Parts: sequence; structure tokens; C-alpha cells
Amino acid sequence: MTAPETGTTTTETDTEALRERALACLTTARARTTLLTSCVDEPDLTAQHSPLMSPLVWDLAHIGNQEELWLLRAVGGREAMRPGIDSLYDAFEHPRAERPSLPLLPPAEARRYAAEVRGRALDLLASADFHGSRLTEAGFAFGMIAQHEQQHDETMLITHQLRKGPQALTAPDPAPAPPFTGPAEVLVPGGPFTMGTSDEPWALDNERPAHPREVAPFWIDTVPVTNAAYQAFIEDGGYTTERWWTPEGWAHIRRHGITAPLFWRRDGDRWLRRRFGITEPVPPDEPVLHVCWYEADAYARWAGRRLPTEAEWEKAARHDPVTGRSRRYPWGDADPAPEHANLGQRHLRPAPAGSYPAGESPLGVRQLIGDVWEWTASDFLPYPGFRAFPYKEYSEVFFGSAHKVLRGGSFAVDQVACRGTFRNWDYPVRRQIFSGFRTARSEAV
Repeated sequence: MTAPETGTTTTETDTEALRERALACLTTARARTTLLTSCVDEPDLTAQHSPLMSPLVWDLAHIGNQEELWLLRAVGGREAMRPGIDSLYDAFEHPRAERPSLPLLPPAEARRYAAEVRGRALDLLASADFHGSRLTEAGFAFGMIAQHEQQHDETMLITHQLRKGPQALTAPDPAPAPPFTGPAEVLVPGGPFTMGTSDEPWALDNERPAHPREVAPFWIDTVPVTNAAYQAFIEDGGYTTERWWTPEGWAHIRRHGITAPLFWRRDGDRWLRRRFGITEPVPPDEPVLHVCWYEADAYARWAGRRLPTEAEWEKAARHDPVTGRSRRYPWGDADPAPEHANLGQRHLRPAPAGSYPAGESPLGVRQLIGDVWEWTASDFLPYPGFRAFPYKEYSEVFFGSAHKVLRGGSFAVDQVACRGTFRNWDYPVRRQIFSGFRTARSEAV
């Protein structure tokens, strides 16, 4: 960014930088939305490819509707553009399985609606005052909407993975990486660290506030669990040995006949997987993908280890033992760059385990950001001092033991929706998400 002209105040410079950042993030998100909804024909947009997911055309109009609600109406004070459609695109009013039966906007109309909302939102952004209310402070509402769109882009990418039929999306593979020869695990020292954030301007309510956490010393895997390691669990009877599973997990895999990660199938003496319309051998050096919490937990028990708690994961990712401070990201405070992490749908698969040495934490833990969401042992609960904002349905209604926390993002996550403090959550049975894990163990006494 060039130096401000003489007479330009710091406040004006900061405001213009925020405006540029919001514009860039909104533009990046819309380009991705357009790609995900233009690479298939109309029947694929309106079909429900799995009862777990919405039709792609619902996500498209929902993105526009949320942008209208929060930017045009809440920030801009505008009247509703299409009175009556709010309920169609209310994620809490209509479960995903019911959405195909709703009178949804057809694809062309959904595109026009989203484009018209965006045009008006950009006009609003050009003159927005980033002061005066918590919703507008530091451009929060614009950041929230950019994150919301990117989260639905990830959801639509999941739908593409579930979709039957020929390949519709392409992307280059991650760069090859030499076999990782570093230590298998890293010791994270015990003691306090600062968890969460109070000063990240676009952080969401469940990431707040920053607060001290005491964590006992523990060991954590240097890299995520790989396909080869997970295959060893399978070959050793992991799915047929009850003692590795929680009672709920054992009942779940028996009820549904689960014997391997989702999208895997045995072909003679090898494993194949389906990935975005193509079938390929399971690459041994990639982090395992599409496993549920029960599977991750069972593998950890089989390996004589456990899943890290959410606090342990965040300490491993953010704590700098030299300075004692918590970083924004494992590598520091700078925004992610391509050498740091596999993010943003730049690739359509995880990178080999041990990739991105420039993105490792101060303790030497790699790939904590990007590649695969990592299951933790923790339930999704509020931090001390939590306050719902701007609506309780974003986080508060999900708190409790029904949801487990995932951390770190995946190759399908954009950097605007991925931080060292970012929290994701889902039911422990979910496997269609881009989820993997790493294991931990307590330090021997």
C-alpha cells in the first residue's frame, strides 16, 4: 500500500485499507461462487445430490439473501428487495432435506438476485462509515458476509464431491513433497497461554473473548494422520474390533455398515477413492480425509493415543514459547500466502503430509492450517465471557455436547474464514465434510 498523501489522517488511511480488504474478500468469494454454480448444468443446480446438503441453487440465493439482510437492510437501512423470500432461505426454518420441495428461485433468477444485491452492497461499501456501531466497526458486517459466502462455497464444494457424474471442477495438484522425515511428534510445554481473540476485527462471536488457559504438557503429531497410517488401522481390524470405539461410535458404524473412510472402496489388494467425479488410488502420503469423529477417536485409541483437546490444538498452533504470546497463525501474524498453507480451493485435495515448512508453528508442528479440518476431543462450548453477536443462531444454539469442534480449516476454506482462533463444529457422525485429524498424548509423568 502506498504512503498516504499529505493531510490524510491515519483514520482515513485505515478506513480505505478496510474498504479495499472488504472489496477484495467479497470479490474473491463471488468469483468462487460463480465457478461452483456455473460448471454444471441447470438440472445439477436444482437437484439434491444428498439429503445432507441443499440444492446448489438454494445456496446461491441464500448467499444473496444473507447479504441483503445484513448489508443492505441492517447496515444500509434499505427496504426488502423481494418481500416474502426470507423464509425460503432461512437455514433454521427449513432443514436441508426439505429444501428441494420449496418454491425456490430458479437458477437464472437466483443469479440475477444475487448480482443485484452485490451491486447495491458494493455501492454501500464505497461510502460506508466503519464507526458508530459494533456491526460496522472495522467493517465487521462486510467481513462477516465475505466469510458467510466462503463458508457456503465450501458447502457447495462438498455437494460437488457428493454429486454423481463426470468431473466438473479442475485444479492443479499441490506440489510434490519429499517424504517427511522429521520427528513424529512434538512436545508442547505446559503452562498458560492466551486462547481466543479480542482484537481480531472480523473474528466471529465464538472466537471471543481472549482468555487465559492452562494446559498440561503434551505431545502432538507433527503432521496429520495419513492415508497409509489409517490403512494400517483398517488392516489390523480397526472397524471390526469393538474395544477401540465408544459405544455410540460402535453402534453407528455397525448400523451403517461403515468399514473405511467415505468415498473409499477396496479393489483387490488396493484402495480406491472417488474425488470430484474421478476414481483414483488412495495416495498414501496425504492426510486421511472424510472420516467422522468416531473414526478419528477409534484410530487414536488403536494407536495408543487420543485426540487433542481444542485448547491443546490451539496452543500447538498459536503459542510462541519464546515470547509467550499467541500468534494469529502458526507462522506469525501475516495473512496466509501460498507457501504457508493449502487454502482457498487452490487445489482439490490435501497436500502430502509434511508440506509447507514455511507454515509450521514455533514448535515445528506442520499443516495446522489448511489441508483438512482436524477433529478435536472437545465439545463445542462458549468461552468465558461469550456474548452472542450479531445473532444467537450463529453459534449459541449449537453449544453443547451434540457437536464436536474441528480446527484448522481445509483446502476448501478461504483465508478470510480461517484463523488460528477460528472454530468449526459438527455432529460426530459427519463424514462428507473435509475432515481429518492428528493425535496427541499426555506427557509421561
